[in-house]
Amino acid sequence: MQLKILSWNIWGGHYLPQVIDLLKESNAHIIGLPEVTQDPGGANNLAQVIGEQLGYKWVYAPVKQLKASEINLKSEKIIERGNAILSRYKITGNKNHPLSEVHKRFALETTIRVNTKNLNVFSTHLVHIHQQPSETQEKLETHEMQATNLIKFLPKENTIVMGDFNATQKSAAIRKMCEAFVDTDPASTPTWSVYPEGCPVCKPQSIDTRLDYIFTSRGIKTSSFKVENSKGSDHLPISVIVEI
Repeated sequence: MQLKILSWNIWGGHYLPQVIDLLKESNAHIIGLPEVTQDPGGANNLAQVIGEQLGYKWVYAPVKQLKASEINLKSEKIIERGNAILSRYKITGNKNHPLSEVHKRFALETTIRVNTKNLNVFSTHLVHIHQQPSETQEKLETHEMQATNLIKFLPKENTIVMGDFNATQKSAAIRKMCEAFVDTDPASTPTWSVYPEGCPVCKPQSIDTRLDYIFTSRGIKTSSFKVENSKGSDHLPISVIVEI
């Protein structure tokens, strides 16, 4: 059976109508979304908005609270940001795994029942270190350590893990991931940044950096990896067909 998997850092929903348009057109079976926001307490949850409009079941796990202005939204209100997974199939369980207490990074795990098989699907978002070596981070809370912690939670079979890893293909974090799982885009196609305001430190001027990945366990066949085209976020969405 073939499933379309899509991952997209939606940048807090700056351009939510464009996000919804792309997701509707993609018609993916399972979607992982970092940088999904809601109001504290659960109101205005973007995963719920998308799920209800497009007919997906959804799970959301908040990661941290911050001012909306910190992610370039024109508001000073406090919001929660986290990861979400949306599915055409029944979601039978979910957990939120800590990867870094210092940087407040987590991986959302779901169990999705596809016909008679359980699929383990993770969505995550590692800390942005501006494409610099991990040594610049606090001891034991490095970018590489977040990837190491993530791998500990990943089942070795029937597993898909995706998200914004904020790491290039040559980074220690991605090398560790590739030792344990399969990178579905060995060509390492750039995914960031559509907008220069995507990072005031990096000040990106073109889409020339890859930060987004879909990995699978080795028993899953994949094909048709694609970097989708949208102005809905500073990241481009990525998708792949998996066979289970």
